[in-house]
Amino acid sequence: MNFRTSRTPRLAQPAVMLDDVKGAQKMLAGVARTTPMEGSRYLSGLVGGPVHLKCENLQRTGSFKLRGAYVRISGLRPEERAAGVVAASAGNHAQGVALASSLLGVRSTVFMPVGAPLPKVAATRDYGAEVRLHGHVVDETLAAAQDYARSTGAVFIHPFDHPDIIAGQGTVGLEILEQCPELRTLVVGIGGGGLAAGIGVAVKALRPDVRIVGVQAEAAAAYPRSLAAGHPVGVDCGPTMADGIKVGRPGDVPFSLVRDLVDEVRTVSEDALSSALLLCLERAKLVVEPAGASPVAALLSEPEAFEGPVVAVLSGGNIDPLVLQRVLRHGMAAAGRYLTLRLRLPDRPGALANLLGVLTVVDANVLDVSHVRTDPRLGLTEVEVELHLETKGPDHCREVGSALHEAGYTVMS
Repeated sequence: MNFRTSRTPRLAQPAVMLDDVKGAQKMLAGVARTTPMEGSRYLSGLVGGPVHLKCENLQRTGSFKLRGAYVRISGLRPEERAAGVVAASAGNHAQGVALASSLLGVRSTVFMPVGAPLPKVAATRDYGAEVRLHGHVVDETLAAAQDYARSTGAVFIHPFDHPDIIAGQGTVGLEILEQCPELRTLVVGIGGGGLAAGIGVAVKALRPDVRIVGVQAEAAAAYPRSLAAGHPVGVDCGPTMADGIKVGRPGDVPFSLVRDLVDEVRTVSEDALSSALLLCLERAKLVVEPAGASPVAALLSEPEAFEGPVVAVLSGGNIDPLVLQRVLRHGMAAAGRYLTLRLRLPDRPGALANLLGVLTVVDANVLDVSHVRTDPRLGLTEVEVELHLETKGPDHCREVGSALHEAGYTVMS
């Protein structure tokens, strides 16, 4: 799905301008890496023009978040720095604030949900923050952090709703224009909107002809409804693997910039996200989290909609290994390379061997076999078998299904 933004006349000076982003770039010199840009032959072939990947997953802390956090904390007055800073995050923002604070000699406290992935909690601590686990959903964690700020005087560092944060994230746009001056289309994931807003400020000021496309997960797409309403609107987010862009309401500051500077907002499915993550890993040799892969998901979903040269921003690479395992399996299934089947067999010697013989003929690799004999739906002489197969694509999956049908097996839904 896609939603074109409507340009409205600006009634006041934007909260962030090109000079702010250029100032942030000077501030970040020697702090944030100028991340590499890698070409993708596979995506270029789909789009019909050059496609480049801007690798913010290789940034310090594993995402672009360090940029904005460092600029925001750098701008604090001495008395504010002395009071320390506090943030709420389940991942990338937490690590960005922790490292930025350590580099600037500022005490940081980061509230994270009780169920936050252990690698992200450990990384945040290693970057120098005091981590406090509170709440089971982000709203509870956010409330705890804000209560802490009120009671201690610590400065709350918002993940996207502040001009300094947006200016810092906008430095990604300046780097893209330097690395790919022939750019025609820029694709970037959108959560609260800080990264897209900052990139929009930088790119549109210098290259107004460049088309900027924002991408959200279908289950957490607050921007299309907000853009239609003309102001930020909250939505109930459904489950999505792209937790990095799972934001229920756009930020007030980035919203107006996204509305004025981003040409279109698209949404992508969970299947597209998992396929994109798998492609980044296999073809580009890059570990990318689902939110970071959302621009690639948009390119996979409708490649003809993008004019090259295209730059897709891989915004982060912090993914829990257990989540990575599940997402890769999901991506392989979406690509027809992993197939799960359930069948009923007569519970007698040789029945399973006969079934496996059929699968051998069609060259399907059996990864796992499990049996169920105690289900009340089964007859006394029946057994249910679940098979996990490695396959070679959608055509091969259909070939497997046809071979089983011709052999007299009924595949259960």
